[in-house]
Amino acid sequence: MATTPEQLATAFCTTYFGTFDQNRSNLGPLYAPEATMTFEGAQINGREAILQKLVSLSFQQVVHDVTTLDCQMTQTGLLIFVVGQLKTDSDQVLGFSQCFHIVQAGESYFISNDIFRLALHHN
Repeated sequence: MATTPEQLATAFCTTYFGTFDQNRSNLGPLYAPEATMTFEGAQINGREAILQKLVSLSFQQVVHDVTTLDCQMTQTGLLIFVVGQLKTDSDQVLGFSQCFHIVQAGESYFISNDIFRLALHHN
């Protein structure tokens, strides 16, 4: 039975956010070696630099709650757009959006591009 894009996107997000919430230092294998991430407007290039950024975040505990997930097939993979909420340590719950482009290599999928932004409103 073929996997639909929605099933693939859901499985990917379950793995990604579950890993992030449990031990974000284990996210490295999900990123392609040449992956690019934009985190709150700052561009980061390469798997090792992305992982370094993620493990250096100041919180100890985090829980992601995905509210919506949309996806589209691309010529080279799958585009996934996530809207949700996250809670870190004893901080207030914050909204976030994250967009992934995952590409297939053999039987596996890897993150090629990742854009993350907290849903903060500035005056």
